[in-house]
Amino acid sequence: MPRVTFYFDLGSPFAYLTAERLHEILPEPIAWQPVSLGALFKLTGRSSWALGDPSRRQAGMAEVESRARQYTFVPMRWPDPWPTSYLYAMRAATYAFQVGHGRPFTMQAFRHAFAHGHDLAVPEHVLQAAEQAGLDPRAVDEATRDPQIKLALRTATEAAHARGAFGVPTIAIDDELFWGDDRLRDAAATLERTSNR
Repeated sequence: MPRVTFYFDLGSPFAYLTAERLHEILPEPIAWQPVSLGALFKLTGRSSWALGDPSRRQAGMAEVESRARQYTFVPMRWPDPWPTSYLYAMRAATYAFQVGHGRPFTMQAFRHAFAHGHDLAVPEHVLQAAEQAGLDPRAVDEATRDPQIKLALRTATEAAHARGAFGVPTIAIDDELFWGDDRLRDAAATLERTSNR
């Protein structure tokens, strides 16, 4: 069976769109892997479409909103400001996966951000998502300062980059990478093809 990995950052609305649909389109097992998109950008020399050119930003946001309607999600609510720093949130996600609450935390955090418009650079919002996912907020807060958690996130990000990932969402089917929410069905078709060999 091919190995399937979903690379994501909680600051990415396209990763949110992917996470909400993943269970409908790809069969388990799927490894969900938090990575730091900001660190990936530094490694690749790229930048976010949401920064810089205002017209590109507006077009990107409109595309996200259009896809959310197409998928019949609740209307997008953008955090203000967006994007900001998601390092605290991504360290929290890294911890959540280590203690077996990764997916529930990730979905709560994504919905806080893009269904309710909460800025995940604010620790309180991250800890609310953690509590809703069954985690102890104090333990999560402490974990974000833990050198081992920081190292785990950094190592995962560097490993994703070494594998060829340059952004999120990225789905890896063994060594083949599919970048973008719009490539999810392509990934599913490849998985079905390789599974039937």
